Amino acid sequence: MALYESEHTKFMREMMAKHPEWAEDQLVGRALLWDRKIDPAEQAANLESREKNRSYPYDVHFD
Repeated sequence: MALYESEHTKFMREMMAKHPEWAEDQLVGRALLWDRKIDPAEQAANLESREKNRSYPYDVHFD
């Protein structure tokens, strides 16, 4: 049984085969947003600074 492969996947495989230099650019782009070290102190500060959820979010009284 053959596995399904979308048109987009086929296109991307073809383009990556034609342009192997794109692989390095792809890694650089990924590193900008995803491959980062997490600072536990900064993460804890971000969690503490969040506003608590209200029990009923559609309440018009913002007390």
